[in-house]
Parts: sequence; structure tokens; C-alpha cells
Amino acid sequence: MSTKLDVYESEDENTQKQTDDLCTLFTEKFLQDPERITLLLTLLEEFDFHVRWPAVKLLTALLKSQGAQVQGIILVSPMGVSRLMDLLADSREVIRNDGLLLLQQLTRGNAAIQKIVAFENAFERLLDIITEEGSSDGGIVVEDCLLLLLNLLKNNSSNQNFFKEGSYIQRMKPWFEVGDDNSGWSAQKVTNLHLMLQLVRVMVSPVNSPGATASCQKCMFQCGLLQQLCTILMATGVPADILTETINTVSEVIRGSQINQDYFASVNAPSSPPRPAIVVLLMSMENERQPFVLRCAVLYCFQCFLYKNQKGQGEIVATLLPSTIDANSISAGQLLCGGLFSADSLSNWCAAVALAHALQDNLTQKEQLLRVQLTTSLGKPPVSLLQQCTNILSQGSKVQTRVGLLIDKTNLTLMLLCTWISNCPIAVTHFLHNQDNVPFLTAQISENLGEDERLVQGLCALLLGICIYHNDNSLENYTKEKLKQLIEKRIGKENFVEKLGFITKHELYSRAALKPQPVFPSPEQMLFDHEFTKLVKELEGVITKAVHKSSEEDKKEEEVKKTLEQHDNIVTRYKELIREQDAQIQELKEQVAALSSQHEQMQATVAQQLSQIQQHKDQYNILKLKLGKESPSQGDGSQQNGLQTEELSQLREELDELRKQHAVLQTQLAERDALITTLQSSSQTTESPAGGSDNTELLQELEALRSQVQSQSSEISHLKTERQELLTRAEAEPSDTAPPSASAELESRLAAQTSETEKMKRSVAELEQQLAAATSTAAILQTEKEKLQSEVQESKKEQDDLLMLLADQDQKIHSLKKRLKDLGETVENEDDLDTKDQTSDDDDEEEDEDD
Repeated sequence: MSTKLDVYESEDENTQKQTDDLCTLFTEKFLQDPERITLLLTLLEEFDFHVRWPAVKLLTALLKSQGAQVQGIILVSPMGVSRLMDLLADSREVIRNDGLLLLQQLTRGNAAIQKIVAFENAFERLLDIITEEGSSDGGIVVEDCLLLLLNLLKNNSSNQNFFKEGSYIQRMKPWFEVGDDNSGWSAQKVTNLHLMLQLVRVMVSPVNSPGATASCQKCMFQCGLLQQLCTILMATGVPADILTETINTVSEVIRGSQINQDYFASVNAPSSPPRPAIVVLLMSMENERQPFVLRCAVLYCFQCFLYKNQKGQGEIVATLLPSTIDANSISAGQLLCGGLFSADSLSNWCAAVALAHALQDNLTQKEQLLRVQLTTSLGKPPVSLLQQCTNILSQGSKVQTRVGLLIDKTNLTLMLLCTWISNCPIAVTHFLHNQDNVPFLTAQISENLGEDERLVQGLCALLLGICIYHNDNSLENYTKEKLKQLIEKRIGKENFVEKLGFITKHELYSRAALKPQPVFPSPEQMLFDHEFTKLVKELEGVITKAVHKSSEEDKKEEEVKKTLEQHDNIVTRYKELIREQDAQIQELKEQVAALSSQHEQMQATVAQQLSQIQQHKDQYNILKLKLGKESPSQGDGSQQNGLQTEELSQLREELDELRKQHAVLQTQLAERDALITTLQSSSQTTESPAGGSDNTELLQELEALRSQVQSQSSEISHLKTERQELLTRAEAEPSDTAPPSASAELESRLAAQTSETEKMKRSVAELEQQLAAATSTAAILQTEKEKLQSEVQESKKEQDDLLMLLADQDQKIHSLKKRLKDLGETVENEDDLDTKDQTSDDDDEEEDEDD
């Protein structure tokens, strides 16, 4: 039975081969004349279904058979691509759908045709068709449109930029709107969504230029596309292959974008209690029951989250430190440590690679990881993570998984240690401090093992080379020179370099070096990580040079390094100085710009003011012309003839008004004269001698009273002295001999003088009060006098001003009368006016004399 089936299959293959050969033969015959393709393109313009549809089918078959040749003919044909693009606008779905298939074949592998199709508004038309057909819920037509979009965008930076600049990324967001109930997805929906996710990945692929990728990542975050993808990531009921592709898509959307990475770190799974999405994904990665491709996708997502994200690396390493461990919750660091030392070898590999990415190009976290302590068993003190890794090296164990994968834990530990201690002298010192590590490495490298063990020797050589290259010579037993001597004695320099080259010669090394995503056909192919291959490529040459260098060359290199460091410090200082100067220059530029703008504003203001001044001058000249202030020597006759009746009436009105003003000023002048006269009379009254004589008499009387008081006081004092003498005699002589009449007489005289003195004092006080009252009255009169004098002066000044105004008015009246006479008008007699003026002048002179 099997023999008959084999026969039938071979017959079918032969028949298919013959058919293909026949198609190729017919196509070559047809394409011998390129005008036939041109004729087919012309037939596409016919609207008749029986002409247009067969032409489409024939062109599609020709492209499938001899695509490159047909593409070349269509490319040089005038309007060839435009005619094919018109098929998408055909109202008949059969022709439109077959046109999609034709364009798929046409755009395959030809960048020039892809650009032409894109600029023929292909993106707009295809997205409209996808929307009309129901987006992800649509049928095969949506799939054909997505395949055509992938042809146009994949590996075509020009079309990718056009797609982004045309705001077509924003139109992709509705494709990924899924409901709560995700059960029962059709196969077509799974296919459509898978292609849509691939389309997103094409725009942010790591192989694109960094600038274009970063721009698309920013656009996807701003339009909410990343948020929508994270919703699918955390949704339930999503098919496994869609979930895997969504994880890969989110990975590349956040890779290297700090904003997107921060947002992804804030996403929580809809669980109770809520857990970070990163923790949920790591739990899936460490779960043995999850599909292999899903676990690889989670690892890729974790790598992209930590790519150029020192903040994220610090957060992951912090969950491993003793001070931040929370016993009540599961952290990313606990999951990584659990996977690193679990019984599942696939978990070992994924955890080791993930932990290595948390240390990639981050010296601070490499040093922080040295503080991590692990509890190996109950009752034993904790050991450091570095010590536990070196214990695994000494054991050299291999673990056989249930899927038949043989992974050497030694290889994983060696790769992790190489990433850890690279470019970290402190970690190198900690590693060399364990006395068993260097003997283990030299023993592994010096042995002659089979081909299966060569990779271990290469990794040991790499680790020992890192210990030499990044050694700070802090340990006397393991300085650079002593390690090189050890290699030369135990291994040999040439043998060491040969063993180091075993890594790059491994067949899986070149496959892992192609792209960052860990894509393996099977678990047996999992060995190298992409970032580790970059590290090996970077270190292989420098380690080889470091091993072959002599001690003198090392010293020179150290001196050169110190010199370079000094130069770097100098350059850094100068850079800082230049930055400061740039900032100062920028400030000065801003000040100059502000001053320039102010200068321009001032110039504009000055120009405006000049224009206003010119306008005022023009108006002044016009008024001057109207009032006849220009020189009378030129154009008098023409001006007189040009004056109108309205001007004459206006002049008369001005003359009348001036006369009224003159009369008012005359009355004001008379009032002022009367006021001055009144003030002068009051001033003379206040200066009359009556007040002065009263004051003089008071003063004379006051002086007389004072002299009388003084004489009385002297007499009283004389009487007091006599009385005192008598009293003393009376005390000295007997009382009967003293004459009583003398004593009484003295007492009476003393009392009389005292009473008279008191009267004199009272009269003096009264006179002093009268004198004070008279003095205050005189002061008040003096202030009033000064006030009146100031008012007189002001009145005189105002009178002078009025006289000036009258003079001006007279002059104007004379000039106006003269002009009226010149115009032939009758005015009052000038003699009368002169008489009036003379009279007013005489009055003014008399008033001045009175003043």
C-alpha cells in the first residue's frame, strides 16, 4: 500500500514539474516581445469585465513565473504602475481582489516599484479597504491587503517614513481593540491579527535606522497603540500564537525607548492583588508548562525592557538586595534567582540571560549585585550570589531535562560571570579572592578535551582573560603579571589564544549574532545570547593583546592610560567651560536680540513722531497761509483776490471777540486797581503810630514799676537785717531793759513794706500780661502786613500780565483793522482808537504813580 502511495506522489511531483516547466517555457516565449506586456497594460484600461479580468489573471501568472523580467518591463512602461493601481478602485470586487493579488506579485522584492505604488496613494486605499471589510474580523481580502502592505514596508525605509509622516500609524490602533470575551476566534481573525502585529513590528524593527525606529515608537505611544497592545497582553482568552506575537511586538515597541519602557513598567495585570506585568511575564517564562516559543518571547520582552534602560536595570537588581526584599510578594529578582537554580535547564538558561541583561553596560548594578545573599539550606549561613555561581563551576554539573535537552550549567554560569565581571574591577577582585577559581579555570583550559568540551574551554579562557584585562592589581597573588606568568607556564600563550577562539567558531555563535530576538527552532539550539556574542567580539582582540604584552608594555600602557585619563579630565573641564561659555553667549545673544527689538521699536516710534511733527508743521503752514503770516511781498494781489466772503466774516467775528476780551480785561484791571488801593490803605492803617506808642508807654511803665520793686526789695532786706540785730541784742540783754516800742515799730514797718511789695508785684504781673498781649497783637499785625504786601506784589504782577495781554490784543486789533481796510471794509476811525488808547495809557501811568 505504501509503495502505491509513493508511486502516486512521485507521479504528482513529475506532473507538477512538467506543468511548471511548461509555464516557464510559455512565459519566456510570451516575453520575447515586451510590447505584449504593454498591450496587456493597455487592455487594463478597458472597463469590460471580459477584457479586464482575463488581463489581470494573465499578468498575475506571468509575474509568478518570471517576476523580475515582467517587473522590469512594467517599470519602464509609461503609466504602467498607475494603471495597475486603478484596479483597487474598481467597483467589481472580483477584479479588485485579483488586483490585490497582482500587486502582491508585482511589489515582491522590487524597491523601485514599491516606492511608486506607495506614492500612488496605495496606503490610503488599502487602509480604507481594510476598514470597509471589518478590520481584524474581515475575510481573506483583509489578509491580502495586509500582505501587500508588508511587501511595501518591509526593508523599505522610504515607504516606512512616508507611512509614518502620512499619519497612517494612528489608523492602526482600532485594529487591536478586543473585547472582554475573547473565546472562539476564527482562524481568519487569528491570521489577520497576526499580520497586523507583523506590520507594527516592521515599523519598529531593530534592523531599521535608530532614528526612524525611535520616531515610530514615540508615535505609537502618543496615539495609544502601545496601550492597546498591552491590553491584549493582559487579556484572557487570547490564543497562544497571538499572545506570543503580541509579546514580541510590545518588545520591539519599547526597545530602547525610555518613555515606552517606563509606561510598560507601570502596567499591572488585572489580578487580585494587582501585579506588575513584568512579574506576570517572568512567571510565565519560569513555568515549564508554557509553550517554548512563548517563553522565548517573554525573555525577548524582558531583554527589550532592559535595553539601554539603566533605571529599569536598577529596579530589577534592587529586588534582589536584602534591604528591599518583601516576603509577602513575588518580585522579579526572586523569580530570576529561582529560575537560575531550578531543576529546569530551560529556566536556568532564560534566568541567566535575563540576569545578564540586567547588568549589561551598567557598572553600578554589577557592583550592587555583589551584595546579594542567598540562603542555600536551613541552618546554614547565607552565601553571596557570586559564591554560589563559583560553587556551580566547581561542581560542573549537567542537567538532563524531560524534553531531552542537555544544557551544561557550567556554560551558563561562565557566560553570566563573563558579563558580570566585565569592565568591573571590583567584581574581578571578588572573583579572584576565591582561591579555587583560578586553578579551576587553568585546569579546564589546559586539558585536552573533545570537541563537545571545547566551548567550556573557550568560556574559561574568556573569563580568565577578563580577569587579566580588568584587573586593578589589588590582590598581590593575582596581579596582571602573575596571571600572565601562570598562563605562560601552565597553558601557553598560543594555546590560550587558540582556546579563546573556540567560542566564535561554534556553529550556534554566528546564528545568535544575527539579530537580538532569541529565535530557536528547538530547545537544543539554545546556547548563546545576542548581547553575549557582542561582548565576545569586543573582548577577544583586547584579551589576546593583553596576554601577549610584556610587563614593560603594561607599564607603558598604564602610563598612557593615566595620561589619557588626565587628558580626559582636562577635556572634560574644558567642555564644561565651553558649555558655560555657550550658555553665557546664548544669554548675551538673547539680550542682544531683546535690545535689537527695543532699538527697532524706538526707531519706529521716532519715525512715527517725525511723521507727526511733519504733519504738525504742514498744518501750521496751512494756518499760517490762512492768517496771512507769510511774507506779504509775494503774491499779495493773488491772495486778496482769492479771499472769499466766508473768510471776511470769520475775520470780523475774531475782531469782535478780541474787542470783548479787551473790555473784560479792562474791567479786571480796574478791579485789581481798586483792590490794590484798599490793600495799601489797610497797610497804612496797620502801620499807624498809635499801636507803637501804646507799646512804648507800657514798656516805660513796666520799667518804672520794676525799679520801684527793686528799691522796695532792698529796703525790706535792710529792715530785716535791723530786725535781726535787734533780736540778737534782745537775747543778749535782759528782757526788762529792751524797749518794747522799738520792736513793735519795726514789726509794723516791716509788715507795711511787705504788703506794699506784694501790691507792687501784682501790678508788675498785670503789666507783664498787658505787655504780652500787646506783643502778640503786634505780631499778628505784622503777619497781616506781610500778607497784604505779598498780595500787593501778586496783584502788581497780575496787572503787568494784563497789560501785556492788552498790548497783544491791541496789536492784533490793529493788524486785523489794517487787513480789513486793505480789503476795503469800513472800520472805526483810527484817531478815536488812538485817543482811547492814549487815555488808557494815561490811566495806567497814574495808577503806577499811585502804586
